[in-house]
Amino acid sequence: MSSRTGFPHRGDRPRPVPAQRSAWLEKCELCGTPVASRHGHVVDTGRRGLLCACRACFLLFTESRCCDPRYRAVPERYLWDPDRPVTGIDWAGLGIPASFAFFLRRGAGVAAFHPGPAGPTESLLTLDLWTELSDGHPLLAAAEPEVEAILFHEAECGTDCFLVPIDVCYRLVGAVRRYWTGRDGGPRVREYVGELFEEIRERAEPLVTGP
Repeated sequence: MSSRTGFPHRGDRPRPVPAQRSAWLEKCELCGTPVASRHGHVVDTGRRGLLCACRACFLLFTESRCCDPRYRAVPERYLWDPDRPVTGIDWAGLGIPASFAFFLRRGAGVAAFHPGPAGPTESLLTLDLWTELSDGHPLLAAAEPEVEAILFHEAECGTDCFLVPIDVCYRLVGAVRRYWTGRDGGPRVREYVGELFEEIRERAEPLVTGP
């Protein structure tokens, strides 16, 4: 597994900023239409950037309606698989030197990112390894390329694994860069990560497979 740094910084804000402090955050970055603080996102796969989108632009670039394959709307689903949980052995086999990381399918490959104070480090996984893991855990294969990620968190009680929208990972990257202190991230990063995974658990629906 080879490693290099690199993840789009555009849009890696940990939380929305109030409109009176930063009005440009409240506009669609595709057409300029004002948007609410909670809004959808579109991935620019050419620049690997995340764009805020009004509802019309979001729907325009959904997979069923998309007229330009460069832009893809980020789905809003959160999934977990209670029947086939990811074990600590699976996590150790990935060789990620961190307690949390996310995995993103790009083209024929899979990239792993673990956030840090200087930005995320990217590791390229072999397809054989990801295929082997996916055979035992269908959740890993369910993520849509470029717009959904598989997010892992190694906790004291075991390893959590969720399918999440890619904008959740941008939030995580931004928060880690902003709050990191010391060698291990410090209490603020641990607090934020814990809060984020609690939010994900509350929103996640069980994966449904088969007929």
